[in-house]
Amino acid sequence: MANVTDLQTKYSKLAQEYSKLRAQNQVLKKAVVDEQANSASLKEQLKQRDQSLRKQEQEMDSLSFRNQQLAKRVELLQEELAASEAKGKKGKSKGDSPSQHGLQTQSVFDEDLQKKIEENERLHIQFYEADEQHKKTEAELRERLEKLEKDAEQHQAVVDGLTTKYAETIERLQSDKARLEVKAQTLEREAKECRMRTEDCQQQLRRCQSELNRQVKQSSSVIQEKVPFNDTKFSDYNSLNVPSHNRRHQLKARDVAGQAMSFIQDLVAALLNFHSYTEQRVHIYPLDSSIETISPLNQKFSQYLHENAAYVRPLEDSFLQLYQSITEDTVTVLETVIKLKNFAVNFSSYTHFLQKILPYQLKSLEEECEAPLCTAALNAKNQELQSDIKRVTSVFEKLQNYINLLALPSVRQDAMPQSNTSAVFTQLAACLHSLHDAIKEMSKHYNQKAVIERELPTVTQKLCTTTECLLGSLGSLTSCTGKIATFFSNNLDFFTSSGYSPRGSTAALNPVQAESMLANKKKATAYIQAVKKAKPQSVPYREALSNRRILTSSTESREGLTQQVQQSQEKIARLEQEKEHWLLEAQLGKVRLEKENQRIAELEAQLAAALGGSLNSQTAAAGALTRGHEEAAAELKAAGKEPTLCTSLVGMLCTTPTDEHVGDEESREQLIKSHYMARVGELTTQLQISDSKAVHFHSECRALAKRLAIAEKSRETFSEEVKLANQNITRLQDELATTKRSYEDQLSMMSDHLCSMNETLSKQREEIDTLKMGSKGNAKKNKGR
Repeated sequence: MANVTDLQTKYSKLAQEYSKLRAQNQVLKKAVVDEQANSASLKEQLKQRDQSLRKQEQEMDSLSFRNQQLAKRVELLQEELAASEAKGKKGKSKGDSPSQHGLQTQSVFDEDLQKKIEENERLHIQFYEADEQHKKTEAELRERLEKLEKDAEQHQAVVDGLTTKYAETIERLQSDKARLEVKAQTLEREAKECRMRTEDCQQQLRRCQSELNRQVKQSSSVIQEKVPFNDTKFSDYNSLNVPSHNRRHQLKARDVAGQAMSFIQDLVAALLNFHSYTEQRVHIYPLDSSIETISPLNQKFSQYLHENAAYVRPLEDSFLQLYQSITEDTVTVLETVIKLKNFAVNFSSYTHFLQKILPYQLKSLEEECEAPLCTAALNAKNQELQSDIKRVTSVFEKLQNYINLLALPSVRQDAMPQSNTSAVFTQLAACLHSLHDAIKEMSKHYNQKAVIERELPTVTQKLCTTTECLLGSLGSLTSCTGKIATFFSNNLDFFTSSGYSPRGSTAALNPVQAESMLANKKKATAYIQAVKKAKPQSVPYREALSNRRILTSSTESREGLTQQVQQSQEKIARLEQEKEHWLLEAQLGKVRLEKENQRIAELEAQLAAALGGSLNSQTAAAGALTRGHEEAAAELKAAGKEPTLCTSLVGMLCTTPTDEHVGDEESREQLIKSHYMARVGELTTQLQISDSKAVHFHSECRALAKRLAIAEKSRETFSEEVKLANQNITRLQDELATTKRSYEDQLSMMSDHLCSMNETLSKQREEIDTLKMGSKGNAKKNKGR
């Protein structure tokens, strides 16, 4: 049994670890999905940044080219200005009209130069701002990349830990499986041995039963022949007609009293815990006695609750005395169980204790309702608890009345007839069920109240701990009362049946008859011991009792072992299914992890390529600033891209064709790739579902195969039992035929003997007649003489 309990505890631990691993797996799945979403958003942001970077590079190239053009234009204008100034100096002497024309052209050139200078300054400012913005975005992207790398490392560490944990769990499960298989084999061997021992015991039992039947027949024939006087018609004249000692009834009574004793001990422990934790709660809520003084009513209530052991402990002690008074050598009926009165008195004192603390309980709940933070829901639960406490107290009062009625026949003879006793036992069983229902309702309402109290802001940890302990005591009290009610209902037939009654009458057994019965039992025991001493070859009585106990225990152990073997086989099959399921889950997790690692590697490669491309573009832009316009045009022609010349009022701008069509191709390729990736994901999910279904069906098929094998084994055992039964039937039929033949032979012999006896009787009669005739003839001759 210890091994079975260890296995159950290990199974429960494994189930808890499985639940934890499943929760961690769900968290990991969620983290992977979040990382996928983050990577997709980062891709989009990277794409946008690349586009903006390309636009800025193009703008920088155009601005640098425009700046070169403006610089050349300024140089030309300065040369023209110098030439015009020189011409103006030479032509000063020619008159007023040429000087005026030179001044006008000089003012036009000055205005044009001022505009160009302002435009150049504005372009420089824009270039500086774009460069700063680019550096800022680059720094942000680098920080984001470092953060994502750290997150990926953390996720990788979590995944590695989970894989190692899964591997350890699988190894532990495999070792447990091997150990369970070994234990199952040992249990099967033990079951076979127990089966063989039970068959031997059954054969011995059959022989004992046949011998006992023979002895019973012999004893009944002796009683019928040797005890002709047995006047049972009038019960008034049969004061000495004492019933025999019912040992089976005594064993049953002892067993029932032992079970009731264990239930009473559990009930006493639950009541002590309930009253003690209630006292602790009174000191904590609604006012904490360590901080401020509680109300006088709660002080009195706490004082009464502190005295609960003086009322609860005597219940266990008095019932223990009652249990010890019931033995195999006593007569157990209501009229002879004197110790039941002590238990009834102690139960009455405990009921009075409950009645005494009832108003304090109600007032304490009212004080909780008057607390400032008491909500409407908490107030309603307190009212429900008040009604539950009243109901429990009333049920205990009913139990007190019924127990006092049952203890009354042991104090006063002929206090209650047998019919009333049966009615009291029936009502007591119903009252025990109502007590279980009342305590169950009280436990449910206390649970709801505890849930509401946890949401209050002023609840302390000490109050939560005390409430949990109080709920635990209520749960144990509920289970204990349920067990007591079920036990009493199951044994109600035994309680209402009359184990001892004088033959020929329905009156109850009085103590005088009980004493006579015990005296007769002692005489019978002494006679049996004397017979055993006279006939030592017979089986001793104690040995027969021990053999009977061994036989009953072996049959019970065989049934228990078969049940344990079946339960262990079912658990092994269930664990095999769960192990295969988790192996499949681990494989799927590995596949998903590899996919995610590949995806992260691709993202890192793309990001590195993007960062490298941006650096190359910056160096290319710097080189383009130093290059001349002619070299750039030549390179563009060599690349197959003809530059286009744009003219405006400000000047000319040479541009190159952009790569927008390349971006369209990349976006189209990305859309196709995302579509196929989504399709692949759907197919993988369908494949996983089909794999899980296949595993489930495979486990079901294995379970069905195991069930079929078990059914085949049971069929074989049943067929063997049927063969044995048929053999016994044929053997009994043969024995019956032999007995019939022997009886027929004996009857024929008796008939032959009767015929010979009749013949001898007829011969003797004839001889007597001849002798009589001869004597008469002699007498006549003597008279004639």
